[in-house]
Amino acid sequence: MFSELDKAIIRELQEDLPLVPQPYKVIANRLGINEEDLIGKIKEFQEKGYIRRYGAALRHREMGIKANPMIVWQVPEEKIEEVGKKLAAFPHVTHCYHRPMLPKLPYNVFSMIHAETREQCFVLAQEMAEAIGVDKYDLLFSEEELKKTSMKYFIED
Repeated sequence: MFSELDKAIIRELQEDLPLVPQPYKVIANRLGINEEDLIGKIKEFQEKGYIRRYGAALRHREMGIKANPMIVWQVPEEKIEEVGKKLAAFPHVTHCYHRPMLPKLPYNVFSMIHAETREQCFVLAQEMAEAIGVDKYDLLFSEEELKKTSMKYFIED
């Protein structure tokens, strides 16, 4: 199904991007192809659904962003989509998703925010609550930054 070049491209894309103005050109050079062909393959992989998303993971604590709560919201089911879209539009929200309520955690919408201080988080949460019309929420602060890893495919020993 995948050619050896396809597998090599996937292995490259699983790693950190080179921190240069043209990272895909560097990757293409390592693969022995030109940048346009690499970008074409990436687009093909996206169209076929092999790549669903391509993103970056920041080490926010190293950047000075030390207050990182997940704000959990109790949202009426009929307003989930509307509220989720509003929350996701806030610039300080990095994650926003719907989850079923649990007996010990009676919230169904989760939004992650990042700020320099806990106080800023409480202010932001209050602003968000007013904007979405939801008053049942809580802030769950992370105590440490966990290692972020992704699945790796076609790994060579």
